[in-house]
Amino acid sequence: MNLITIFLTSIGLAMDAFAVSIGGGISLKKVTPKDAIVIATFFGGFQFIMPLLGWFSGLFFRDFIISFDHWIAFGLLTLIGGKMLYESYQDEEEDEGTDFRNLYVLSTLAVATSIDALAVGLTFSVIQTPIVEASVIIGVITFLICLFGVFVGNKFGHLFEKQAEIIGGIILIGIGVKILIEHLS
Repeated sequence: MNLITIFLTSIGLAMDAFAVSIGGGISLKKVTPKDAIVIATFFGGFQFIMPLLGWFSGLFFRDFIISFDHWIAFGLLTLIGGKMLYESYQDEEEDEGTDFRNLYVLSTLAVATSIDALAVGLTFSVIQTPIVEASVIIGVITFLICLFGVFVGNKFGHLFEKQAEIIGGIILIGIGVKILIEHLS
């Protein structure tokens, strides 16, 4: 997998965390740089760790699925992207009581938004993508996007939350299609 594809995957994966970061910016009355850095670090950190966990779990059964791994990659990325698109059209009631300064809340949100990165790590394992470089890129991109998201959310509210989910879903589905086409041709 080339660097551009990893970069685009990173952006796609970061969109859930970006949407939640916007929510964090909305819920915090006054955002300090420290607040934004802590929130972005949690999301970026978990987005860094989860692909590693997925990749290492994939090592255990990669040899058994090598002949159809491209179908698994396509399926997982399409499923994740489709889930993001579906969720972007759901009407969710906002939890006004979410405390984004609470480390337990941040940890829970970071895990929830990085489950997709775990599946992508598994995909990277079956298509034999070097994981350390990919995980660092995913973590750094997520950190930067979430840092921006906290300030955007604080300033502009709900304007970008739904669009971020849609863009992320489309990117991940497109990458799944690209992997399938490359392996079938």
